[in-house]
Amino acid sequence: MNTKTGAAPAQQHSVLDQFFRITERGSNVKREIRGGFVTFLAMVYILVLNPIILSGPDSTGAFLGGGTEPNKVAIAVGTALVAGIMTILMGTVANFPIAIAAGLGLNAVVAYTLVQIPGMTWADGMGVIVIEGIVITLLVLTGLREAIFRAIPRYLRTAISVGIGLFIALVGFSNVGIVKNGDGTLLAFGDAGSIDTWPFVLFLFGMFFTFVLMVRKVPGAILIGILGSTVLAFVVEAILKLGHYNADEKLGAVNLGGWKGSVPSFSGAQIVQAPDFSTIGTFSVTGPFQKLGVIAVVVLAFSVMLADFFDTMGTMVAVAAAGDLLDEEGNPPKTRAILLVDSIAAVAGGLGGVSSNTSFVESTSGVADGARTGLASVVTGILFLLSTIFAPIVSLVPSEAAAPALIAVGVLMMQQVGDLKWGDLAVAIPAFLTIVFMPFGYSITVGIGIGFISFVLIETFAGRAKKVHTLMWVVAALFVVYFLMGPIQKLLFG
Repeated sequence: MNTKTGAAPAQQHSVLDQFFRITERGSNVKREIRGGFVTFLAMVYILVLNPIILSGPDSTGAFLGGGTEPNKVAIAVGTALVAGIMTILMGTVANFPIAIAAGLGLNAVVAYTLVQIPGMTWADGMGVIVIEGIVITLLVLTGLREAIFRAIPRYLRTAISVGIGLFIALVGFSNVGIVKNGDGTLLAFGDAGSIDTWPFVLFLFGMFFTFVLMVRKVPGAILIGILGSTVLAFVVEAILKLGHYNADEKLGAVNLGGWKGSVPSFSGAQIVQAPDFSTIGTFSVTGPFQKLGVIAVVVLAFSVMLADFFDTMGTMVAVAAAGDLLDEEGNPPKTRAILLVDSIAAVAGGLGGVSSNTSFVESTSGVADGARTGLASVVTGILFLLSTIFAPIVSLVPSEAAAPALIAVGVLMMQQVGDLKWGDLAVAIPAFLTIVFMPFGYSITVGIGIGFISFVLIETFAGRAKKVHTLMWVVAALFVVYFLMGPIQKLLFG
Protein backbone atom coordinates (compact mmCIF):
# COMPACT_ATOMS: atom_id res chain seq x y z
CA MET A 1 0.00 0.00 0.00
CA ASN A 2 1.16 3.55 -0.67
CA THR A 3 1.89 4.99 2.79
CA LYS A 4 1.43 8.58 1.61
CA THR A 5 -2.02 8.20 0.09
CA GLY A 6 -3.28 5.15 1.97
CA ALA A 7 -4.31 3.55 -1.36
CA ALA A 8 -2.88 0.98 -3.70
CA PRO A 9 -3.54 2.32 -7.20
CA ALA A 10 -0.46 0.67 -8.67
CA GLN A 11 -1.61 -2.79 -7.61
CA GLN A 12 -5.17 -2.20 -8.88
CA HIS A 13 -3.84 -0.96 -12.17
CA SER A 14 -1.56 -3.97 -12.39
CA VAL A 15 -4.49 -6.36 -11.98
CA LEU A 16 -6.46 -4.52 -14.69
CA ASP A 17 -3.42 -4.47 -16.94
CA GLN A 18 -2.76 -8.17 -16.51
CA PHE A 19 -6.38 -9.21 -17.02
CA PHE A 20 -6.78 -7.29 -20.28
CA ARG A 21 -3.09 -7.53 -21.30
CA ILE A 22 -3.14 -3.79 -21.96
CA THR A 23 0.60 -3.10 -21.87
CA GLU A 24 1.35 -6.29 -23.79
CA ARG A 25 -0.78 -4.99 -26.68
CA GLY A 26 0.89 -1.59 -26.64
CA SER A 27 -1.99 0.35 -25.12
CA ASN A 28 -2.96 2.04 -21.86
CA VAL A 29 -6.11 2.48 -19.82
CA LYS A 30 -6.77 6.00 -21.11
CA ARG A 31 -6.63 4.87 -24.74
CA GLU A 32 -8.93 1.91 -24.04
CA ILE A 33 -11.53 4.11 -22.35
CA ARG A 34 -11.33 6.65 -25.17
CA GLY A 35 -11.60 3.92 -27.80
CA GLY A 36 -14.66 2.51 -26.04
CA PHE A 37 -16.32 5.93 -26.18
CA VAL A 38 -15.53 6.30 -29.89
CA THR A 39 -16.97 2.90 -30.75
CA PHE A 40 -20.12 3.71 -28.78
CA LEU A 41 -20.61 7.05 -30.52
CA ALA A 42 -19.98 5.46 -33.93
CA MET A 43 -22.67 2.79 -33.46
CA VAL A 44 -25.16 4.47 -31.13
CA TYR A 45 -27.35 5.11 -34.14
CA ILE A 46 -28.61 1.54 -33.71
CA LEU A 47 -30.66 2.77 -30.73
CA VAL A 48 -32.56 4.95 -33.19
CA LEU A 49 -32.63 2.69 -36.27
CA ASN A 50 -33.53 -0.63 -34.63
CA PRO A 51 -36.76 0.76 -33.11
CA ILE A 52 -37.69 2.31 -36.47
CA ILE A 53 -37.18 -0.98 -38.33
CA LEU A 54 -38.89 -3.16 -35.70
CA SER A 55 -41.79 -0.81 -34.96
CA GLY A 56 -44.17 -2.02 -37.68
CA PRO A 57 -46.99 -4.54 -37.16
CA ASP A 58 -46.62 -8.28 -37.72
CA SER A 59 -48.91 -10.31 -40.00
CA THR A 60 -51.61 -10.27 -37.31
CA GLY A 61 -51.53 -6.49 -36.93
CA ALA A 62 -49.87 -6.59 -33.51
CA PHE A 63 -46.77 -4.65 -32.48
CA LEU A 64 -43.56 -5.78 -30.81
CA GLY A 65 -43.91 -5.67 -27.06
CA GLY A 66 -47.71 -5.72 -27.22
CA GLY A 67 -50.24 -2.93 -27.65
CA THR A 68 -51.94 -1.32 -30.62
CA GLU A 69 -49.20 1.25 -31.30
CA PRO A 70 -45.43 0.94 -31.90
CA ASN A 71 -43.40 1.15 -28.68
CA LYS A 72 -40.10 2.53 -29.94
CA VAL A 73 -38.94 3.42 -26.45
CA ALA A 74 -39.19 -0.20 -25.29
CA ILE A 75 -37.38 -1.45 -28.40
CA ALA A 76 -34.60 1.11 -27.86
CA VAL A 77 -34.25 0.06 -24.22
CA GLY A 78 -34.17 -3.64 -25.11
CA THR A 79 -31.63 -2.94 -27.85
CA ALA A 80 -29.36 -1.07 -25.43
CA LEU A 81 -29.72 -3.69 -22.69
CA VAL A 82 -28.78 -6.70 -24.85
CA ALA A 83 -26.00 -4.75 -26.58
CA GLY A 84 -24.55 -3.67 -23.26
CA ILE A 85 -24.54 -7.13 -21.69
CA MET A 86 -23.12 -8.90 -24.75
CA THR A 87 -20.45 -6.26 -25.43
CA ILE A 88 -19.22 -6.50 -21.83
CA LEU A 89 -19.17 -10.29 -22.23
CA MET A 90 -17.08 -9.91 -25.38
CA GLY A 91 -14.61 -7.72 -23.53
CA THR A 92 -14.22 -9.94 -20.48
CA VAL A 93 -14.36 -13.38 -22.12
CA ALA A 94 -12.63 -12.76 -25.48
CA ASN A 95 -10.60 -9.66 -24.49
CA PHE A 96 -11.25 -8.19 -27.92
CA PRO A 97 -12.16 -4.56 -28.77
CA ILE A 98 -15.35 -5.35 -30.64
CA ALA A 99 -18.86 -4.25 -29.72
CA ILE A 100 -22.12 -6.10 -30.26
CA ALA A 101 -25.63 -4.85 -31.00
CA ALA A 102 -28.72 -5.66 -33.09
CA GLY A 103 -27.50 -6.30 -36.63
CA LEU A 104 -28.76 -4.09 -39.43
CA GLY A 105 -30.02 -6.24 -42.26
CA LEU A 106 -30.77 -9.05 -39.84
CA ASN A 107 -33.43 -6.90 -38.16
CA ALA A 108 -34.85 -6.05 -41.58
CA VAL A 109 -35.22 -9.79 -42.32
CA VAL A 110 -37.24 -10.13 -39.12
CA ALA A 111 -39.43 -7.07 -39.73
CA TYR A 112 -40.04 -7.37 -43.46
CA THR A 113 -39.90 -11.14 -44.03
CA LEU A 114 -40.31 -13.36 -40.98
CA VAL A 115 -43.17 -11.61 -39.18
CA GLN A 116 -44.95 -10.78 -42.45
CA ILE A 117 -45.51 -14.43 -43.35
CA PRO A 118 -49.24 -15.12 -42.80
CA GLY A 119 -49.89 -16.19 -39.21
CA MET A 120 -46.41 -15.29 -37.94
CA THR A 121 -46.15 -13.04 -34.89
CA TRP A 122 -43.25 -11.05 -33.44
CA ALA A 123 -42.69 -13.84 -30.91
CA ASP A 124 -42.46 -16.37 -33.76
CA GLY A 125 -40.00 -14.22 -35.68
CA MET A 126 -37.76 -13.85 -32.63
CA GLY A 127 -38.08 -17.61 -32.13
CA VAL A 128 -36.47 -18.18 -35.54
CA ILE A 129 -33.63 -15.88 -34.42
CA VAL A 130 -33.15 -17.93 -31.25
CA ILE A 131 -33.03 -21.13 -33.32
CA GLU A 132 -30.39 -19.82 -35.73
CA GLY A 133 -28.37 -18.47 -32.82
CA ILE A 134 -28.36 -21.86 -31.14
CA VAL A 135 -27.22 -23.54 -34.37
CA ILE A 136 -24.34 -21.06 -34.79
CA THR A 137 -23.34 -21.58 -31.15
CA LEU A 138 -23.19 -25.36 -31.71
CA LEU A 139 -21.02 -24.79 -34.80
CA VAL A 140 -18.58 -22.82 -32.66
CA LEU A 141 -18.51 -25.41 -29.88
CA THR A 142 -17.77 -28.16 -32.40
CA GLY A 143 -14.95 -26.07 -33.89
CA LEU A 144 -16.55 -25.92 -37.35
CA ARG A 145 -17.00 -22.16 -37.44
CA GLU A 146 -13.34 -21.54 -36.57
CA ALA A 147 -12.24 -24.21 -39.05
CA ILE A 148 -14.11 -22.47 -41.86
CA PHE A 149 -12.49 -19.19 -40.90
CA ARG A 150 -9.00 -20.70 -41.02
CA ALA A 151 -9.74 -22.29 -44.42
CA ILE A 152 -10.13 -18.86 -46.02
CA PRO A 153 -6.98 -17.79 -47.94
CA ARG A 154 -5.19 -14.93 -46.26
CA TYR A 155 -5.46 -12.63 -49.27
CA LEU A 156 -9.25 -13.02 -49.21
CA ARG A 157 -9.25 -12.02 -45.54
CA THR A 158 -7.30 -8.91 -46.50
CA ALA A 159 -9.77 -8.19 -49.30
CA ILE A 160 -12.63 -8.59 -46.81
CA SER A 161 -11.03 -5.98 -44.53
CA VAL A 162 -10.56 -3.52 -47.40
CA GLY A 163 -14.11 -4.10 -48.63
CA ILE A 164 -15.49 -3.50 -45.16
CA GLY A 165 -13.51 -0.26 -45.03
CA LEU A 166 -15.26 0.93 -48.19
CA PHE A 167 -18.58 -0.33 -46.82
CA ILE A 168 -18.09 1.66 -43.61
CA ALA A 169 -17.26 4.81 -45.58
CA LEU A 170 -20.37 4.26 -47.71
CA VAL A 171 -22.47 3.96 -44.56
CA GLY A 172 -21.07 7.30 -43.42
CA PHE A 173 -21.85 8.96 -46.75
CA SER A 174 -25.30 7.39 -46.78
CA ASN A 175 -26.04 8.71 -43.30
CA VAL A 176 -25.53 12.29 -44.49
CA GLY A 177 -27.51 11.83 -47.70
CA ILE A 178 -24.74 11.69 -50.31
CA VAL A 179 -25.77 8.13 -51.09
CA LYS A 180 -29.22 6.87 -50.23
CA ASN A 181 -29.38 3.13 -49.66
CA GLY A 182 -32.43 0.95 -50.16
CA ASP A 183 -33.63 2.20 -53.52
CA GLY A 184 -30.15 2.76 -54.95
CA THR A 185 -30.76 6.46 -55.55
CA LEU A 186 -27.62 8.55 -55.79
CA LEU A 187 -28.00 11.96 -54.23
CA ALA A 188 -25.96 14.89 -55.48
CA PHE A 189 -23.04 16.30 -53.55
CA GLY A 190 -25.08 19.15 -52.12
CA ASP A 191 -27.15 20.64 -54.95
CA ALA A 192 -25.61 19.52 -58.26
CA GLY A 193 -22.12 19.95 -56.82
CA SER A 194 -22.85 22.98 -54.66
CA ILE A 195 -22.73 22.95 -50.86
CA ASP A 196 -26.24 24.12 -50.13
CA THR A 197 -27.18 23.18 -46.54
CA TRP A 198 -25.69 23.89 -43.13
CA PRO A 199 -25.77 20.23 -42.01
CA PHE A 200 -23.73 19.37 -45.09
CA VAL A 201 -21.26 22.13 -44.22
CA LEU A 202 -21.00 20.68 -40.72
CA PHE A 203 -20.30 17.22 -42.14
CA LEU A 204 -17.49 18.55 -44.36
CA PHE A 205 -16.06 20.49 -41.42
CA GLY A 206 -16.12 17.39 -39.22
CA MET A 207 -14.53 15.23 -41.90
CA PHE A 208 -11.60 17.54 -42.62
CA PHE A 209 -11.23 18.48 -38.95
CA THR A 210 -10.87 14.78 -38.13
CA PHE A 211 -8.42 14.22 -40.99
CA VAL A 212 -6.22 17.12 -39.85
CA LEU A 213 -6.16 15.75 -36.31
CA MET A 214 -5.24 12.30 -37.63
CA VAL A 215 -2.43 13.62 -39.83
CA ARG A 216 -1.05 15.57 -36.87
CA LYS A 217 -1.32 12.37 -34.79
CA VAL A 218 -3.45 14.01 -32.10
CA PRO A 219 -4.47 11.39 -29.49
CA GLY A 220 -8.22 10.77 -29.64
CA ALA A 221 -8.53 12.40 -33.06
CA ILE A 222 -11.70 10.57 -34.03
CA LEU A 223 -13.43 11.16 -30.67
CA ILE A 224 -12.44 14.84 -30.71
CA GLY A 225 -13.84 15.07 -34.23
CA ILE A 226 -17.20 13.61 -33.16
CA LEU A 227 -17.53 15.73 -30.02
CA GLY A 228 -16.34 18.92 -31.74
CA SER A 229 -18.79 18.46 -34.61
CA THR A 230 -21.63 17.68 -32.19
CA VAL A 231 -21.04 20.85 -30.17
CA LEU A 232 -20.95 22.90 -33.37
CA ALA A 233 -24.14 21.20 -34.55
CA PHE A 234 -25.95 22.28 -31.37
CA VAL A 235 -24.79 25.86 -31.94
CA VAL A 236 -25.95 25.80 -35.58
CA GLU A 237 -29.35 24.37 -34.65
CA ALA A 238 -29.82 26.86 -31.79
CA ILE A 239 -29.21 29.78 -34.17
CA LEU A 240 -30.86 28.59 -37.39
CA LYS A 241 -33.59 26.17 -36.16
CA LEU A 242 -33.07 23.81 -39.10
CA GLY A 243 -35.17 20.90 -37.82
CA HIS A 244 -35.35 17.45 -39.39
CA TYR A 245 -34.79 16.80 -43.09
CA ASN A 246 -38.05 15.91 -44.87
CA ALA A 247 -38.47 15.59 -48.61
CA ASP A 248 -41.91 13.95 -48.58
CA GLU A 249 -44.33 16.39 -50.22
CA LYS A 250 -47.27 14.18 -49.19
CA LEU A 251 -46.63 15.14 -45.58
CA GLY A 252 -46.74 18.79 -46.49
CA ALA A 253 -43.55 19.52 -44.59
CA VAL A 254 -40.74 19.70 -47.14
CA ASN A 255 -37.48 20.68 -45.44
CA LEU A 256 -34.46 19.95 -47.61
CA GLY A 257 -32.09 21.92 -45.39
CA GLY A 258 -32.61 19.93 -42.18
CA TRP A 259 -30.60 17.25 -40.37
CA LYS A 260 -30.61 13.76 -41.90
CA GLY A 261 -30.62 11.96 -38.55
CA SER A 262 -31.19 13.23 -35.02
CA VAL A 263 -31.80 16.95 -34.53
CA PRO A 264 -29.12 18.36 -32.16
CA SER A 265 -31.40 20.25 -29.78
CA PHE A 266 -32.50 19.85 -26.16
CA SER A 267 -35.79 21.60 -26.94
CA GLY A 268 -38.62 19.33 -25.81
CA ALA A 269 -36.23 16.43 -25.20
CA GLN A 270 -36.14 14.36 -22.02
CA ILE A 271 -32.85 13.96 -20.21
CA VAL A 272 -33.65 10.66 -18.53
CA GLN A 273 -36.47 8.14 -18.69
CA ALA A 274 -37.49 5.02 -16.77
CA PRO A 275 -36.51 1.96 -18.85
CA ASP A 276 -39.29 -0.11 -20.42
CA PHE A 277 -38.27 -3.78 -20.72
CA SER A 278 -41.49 -5.05 -22.31
CA THR A 279 -39.71 -6.59 -25.34
CA ILE A 280 -37.68 -8.95 -23.15
CA GLY A 281 -38.97 -12.50 -23.48
CA THR A 282 -41.00 -11.82 -26.63
CA PHE A 283 -40.12 -15.05 -28.43
CA SER A 284 -41.58 -18.46 -29.24
CA VAL A 285 -39.43 -21.36 -30.45
CA THR A 286 -42.37 -23.72 -31.06
CA GLY A 287 -44.63 -21.21 -32.84
CA PRO A 288 -42.73 -21.14 -36.17
CA PHE A 289 -42.76 -24.95 -36.43
CA GLN A 290 -46.49 -25.12 -35.69
CA LYS A 291 -47.37 -22.48 -38.29
CA LEU A 292 -44.82 -23.10 -41.06
CA GLY A 293 -43.52 -26.62 -40.65
CA VAL A 294 -40.00 -27.92 -40.18
CA ILE A 295 -38.71 -27.41 -43.75
CA ALA A 296 -39.83 -23.78 -43.93
CA VAL A 297 -38.31 -22.96 -40.55
CA VAL A 298 -35.01 -24.58 -41.56
CA VAL A 299 -34.89 -22.50 -44.76
CA LEU A 300 -35.64 -19.25 -42.92
CA ALA A 301 -33.16 -19.95 -40.12
CA PHE A 302 -30.51 -20.90 -42.68
CA SER A 303 -30.89 -17.62 -44.60
CA VAL A 304 -30.48 -15.58 -41.42
CA MET A 305 -27.68 -17.80 -40.11
CA LEU A 306 -25.50 -17.52 -43.20
CA ALA A 307 -25.58 -13.72 -43.12
CA ASP A 308 -24.84 -13.71 -39.39
CA PHE A 309 -22.13 -16.35 -39.77
CA PHE A 310 -19.94 -14.52 -42.26
CA ASP A 311 -20.62 -10.91 -41.29
CA THR A 312 -18.92 -11.64 -37.99
CA MET A 313 -15.92 -13.30 -39.59
CA GLY A 314 -15.33 -10.29 -41.82
CA THR A 315 -15.81 -7.86 -38.96
CA MET A 316 -13.49 -9.81 -36.66
CA VAL A 317 -10.68 -9.74 -39.22
CA ALA A 318 -11.24 -6.06 -39.99
CA VAL A 319 -11.06 -5.05 -36.32
CA ALA A 320 -7.98 -7.19 -35.67
CA ALA A 321 -6.24 -5.86 -38.79
CA ALA A 322 -7.00 -2.25 -37.84
CA GLY A 323 -5.44 -2.86 -34.41
CA ASP A 324 -2.49 -4.88 -35.73
CA LEU A 325 -3.71 -7.85 -33.70
CA LEU A 326 -3.46 -10.55 -36.37
CA ASP A 327 -0.89 -13.31 -35.94
CA GLU A 328 1.48 -14.52 -38.68
CA GLU A 329 -1.28 -16.61 -40.24
CA GLY A 330 -3.74 -13.71 -40.24
CA ASN A 331 -5.81 -14.93 -37.27
CA PRO A 332 -7.13 -12.68 -34.46
CA PRO A 333 -6.33 -13.65 -30.84
CA LYS A 334 -8.80 -15.98 -29.09
CA THR A 335 -10.77 -16.53 -32.29
CA ARG A 336 -13.02 -19.22 -30.84
CA ALA A 337 -13.93 -17.08 -27.82
CA ILE A 338 -14.85 -14.17 -30.10
CA LEU A 339 -17.03 -16.37 -32.29
CA LEU A 340 -18.65 -18.02 -29.25
CA VAL A 341 -19.69 -14.74 -27.63
CA ASP A 342 -20.97 -13.46 -30.97
CA SER A 343 -23.02 -16.64 -31.43
CA ILE A 344 -24.51 -16.37 -27.95
CA ALA A 345 -25.37 -12.76 -28.79
CA ALA A 346 -27.59 -13.98 -31.64
CA VAL A 347 -29.56 -16.06 -29.14
CA ALA A 348 -29.66 -13.17 -26.66
CA GLY A 349 -31.08 -10.82 -29.31
CA GLY A 350 -33.95 -13.21 -29.94
CA LEU A 351 -34.58 -13.71 -26.21
CA GLY A 352 -34.60 -9.95 -25.76
CA GLY A 353 -37.08 -9.45 -28.59
CA VAL A 354 -34.77 -7.07 -30.46
CA SER A 355 -33.47 -9.30 -33.31
CA SER A 356 -30.15 -11.10 -33.71
CA ASN A 357 -27.18 -9.30 -32.15
CA THR A 358 -23.86 -9.44 -33.92
CA SER A 359 -20.39 -7.87 -33.95
CA PHE A 360 -20.38 -4.31 -35.30
CA VAL A 361 -17.85 -3.25 -37.87
CA GLU A 362 -18.03 0.29 -36.43
CA SER A 363 -15.79 -1.11 -33.67
CA THR A 364 -12.92 -0.34 -36.04
CA SER A 365 -13.44 3.35 -35.24
CA GLY A 366 -12.53 2.72 -31.59
CA VAL A 367 -9.56 0.61 -32.64
CA ALA A 368 -8.45 3.37 -34.97
CA ASP A 369 -8.51 5.69 -31.96
CA GLY A 370 -6.30 3.43 -29.86
CA ALA A 371 -8.37 0.55 -28.46
CA ARG A 372 -6.55 -2.79 -28.41
CA THR A 373 -8.18 -4.85 -25.65
CA GLY A 374 -11.50 -5.95 -24.21
CA LEU A 375 -11.44 -3.05 -21.75
CA ALA A 376 -12.66 -0.83 -24.57
CA SER A 377 -15.59 -3.22 -25.11
CA VAL A 378 -16.42 -3.10 -21.42
CA VAL A 379 -16.54 0.70 -21.62
CA THR A 380 -18.78 0.55 -24.71
CA GLY A 381 -21.04 -1.98 -22.98
CA ILE A 382 -21.40 0.16 -19.87
CA LEU A 383 -22.36 3.14 -22.03
CA PHE A 384 -25.04 1.02 -23.72
CA LEU A 385 -26.42 0.01 -20.31
CA LEU A 386 -26.50 3.66 -19.23
CA SER A 387 -28.35 4.40 -22.45
CA THR A 388 -31.37 2.50 -21.14
CA ILE A 389 -31.86 5.54 -18.91
CA PHE A 390 -30.14 8.30 -20.87
CA ALA A 391 -31.29 7.24 -24.34
CA PRO A 392 -32.70 10.71 -25.19
CA ILE A 393 -29.28 12.37 -24.80
CA VAL A 394 -27.44 9.70 -26.75
CA SER A 395 -29.83 10.01 -29.67
CA LEU A 396 -29.10 13.73 -30.06
CA VAL A 397 -25.75 13.18 -31.79
CA PRO A 398 -26.57 14.02 -35.45
CA SER A 399 -25.53 11.79 -38.34
CA GLU A 400 -23.51 14.64 -39.79
CA ALA A 401 -21.30 14.63 -36.67
CA ALA A 402 -20.83 10.84 -36.47
CA ALA A 403 -20.34 10.12 -40.20
CA PRO A 404 -16.80 11.59 -40.45
CA ALA A 405 -15.60 8.93 -37.98
CA LEU A 406 -16.84 6.17 -40.28
CA ILE A 407 -15.17 7.73 -43.30
CA ALA A 408 -11.91 8.11 -41.37
CA VAL A 409 -12.04 4.40 -40.55
CA GLY A 410 -12.54 3.68 -44.27
CA VAL A 411 -9.31 5.57 -45.02
CA LEU A 412 -7.36 3.58 -42.44
CA MET A 413 -8.66 0.20 -43.58
CA MET A 414 -8.08 1.02 -47.24
CA GLN A 415 -4.35 1.12 -46.53
CA GLN A 416 -4.28 -2.69 -46.51
CA VAL A 417 -5.06 -2.80 -50.23
CA GLY A 418 -1.32 -2.57 -50.91
CA ASP A 419 -0.81 -6.02 -49.37
CA LEU A 420 -2.69 -7.69 -52.24
CA LYS A 421 -0.78 -9.07 -55.25
CA TRP A 422 -2.66 -7.26 -58.00
CA GLY A 423 -0.28 -8.57 -60.64
CA ASP A 424 -1.66 -12.08 -60.14
CA LEU A 425 -5.14 -12.18 -61.71
CA ALA A 426 -6.03 -15.35 -59.81
CA VAL A 427 -5.66 -13.24 -56.67
CA ALA A 428 -6.80 -9.91 -58.07
CA ILE A 429 -10.19 -11.05 -59.42
CA PRO A 430 -11.61 -12.68 -56.25
CA ALA A 431 -10.10 -9.89 -54.14
CA PHE A 432 -11.57 -7.17 -56.37
CA LEU A 433 -15.03 -8.77 -56.43
CA THR A 434 -14.98 -9.18 -52.64
CA ILE A 435 -14.03 -5.54 -52.17
CA VAL A 436 -16.45 -3.91 -54.61
CA PHE A 437 -19.52 -6.04 -53.92
CA MET A 438 -19.57 -5.01 -50.26
CA PRO A 439 -20.23 -1.29 -50.84
CA PHE A 440 -22.01 -1.64 -54.20
CA GLY A 441 -24.18 -4.52 -52.97
CA TYR A 442 -24.53 -2.75 -49.60
CA SER A 443 -23.86 -6.02 -47.82
CA ILE A 444 -20.77 -7.52 -46.22
CA THR A 445 -22.25 -10.99 -46.70
CA VAL A 446 -22.79 -10.46 -50.43
CA GLY A 447 -19.18 -9.37 -50.88
CA ILE A 448 -17.85 -12.39 -49.01
CA GLY A 449 -20.16 -14.76 -50.90
CA ILE A 450 -19.22 -13.45 -54.36
CA GLY A 451 -15.55 -13.52 -53.38
CA PHE A 452 -15.69 -17.11 -52.17
CA ILE A 453 -17.57 -18.37 -55.22
CA SER A 454 -15.22 -16.58 -57.63
CA PHE A 455 -12.19 -17.96 -55.74
CA VAL A 456 -13.40 -21.56 -56.09
CA LEU A 457 -14.29 -21.12 -59.77
CA ILE A 458 -11.00 -19.49 -60.73
CA GLU A 459 -8.88 -22.01 -58.84
CA THR A 460 -10.85 -24.84 -60.45
CA PHE A 461 -10.52 -23.60 -64.03
CA ALA A 462 -6.87 -22.74 -63.43
CA GLY A 463 -6.26 -26.41 -62.72
CA ARG A 464 -5.72 -25.96 -58.98
CA ALA A 465 -8.98 -27.44 -57.69
CA LYS A 466 -7.11 -29.85 -55.39
CA LYS A 467 -5.56 -26.88 -53.56
CA VAL A 468 -8.97 -25.53 -52.56
CA HIS A 469 -9.81 -26.47 -48.99
CA THR A 470 -12.82 -28.80 -48.69
CA LEU A 471 -14.59 -26.33 -46.42
CA MET A 472 -14.24 -23.59 -49.06
CA TRP A 473 -16.10 -25.85 -51.51
CA VAL A 474 -18.85 -26.40 -48.96
CA VAL A 475 -19.14 -22.72 -48.08
CA ALA A 476 -19.16 -21.64 -51.74
CA ALA A 477 -21.99 -24.12 -52.40
CA LEU A 478 -23.91 -22.77 -49.40
CA PHE A 479 -23.53 -19.24 -50.75
CA VAL A 480 -24.98 -20.35 -54.08
CA VAL A 481 -28.01 -21.60 -52.15
CA TYR A 482 -28.07 -18.35 -50.16
CA PHE A 483 -28.20 -16.25 -53.32
CA LEU A 484 -31.11 -18.39 -54.54
CA MET A 485 -33.09 -17.98 -51.31
CA GLY A 486 -35.55 -15.62 -52.98
CA PRO A 487 -36.84 -18.18 -55.50
CA ILE A 488 -36.68 -20.92 -52.85
CA GLN A 489 -38.82 -18.90 -50.43
CA LYS A 490 -41.31 -18.11 -53.18
CA LEU A 491 -41.70 -21.82 -53.85
CA LEU A 492 -42.30 -22.48 -50.18
CA PHE A 493 -44.46 -19.49 -49.25
CA GLY A 494 -45.92 -18.45 -52.61
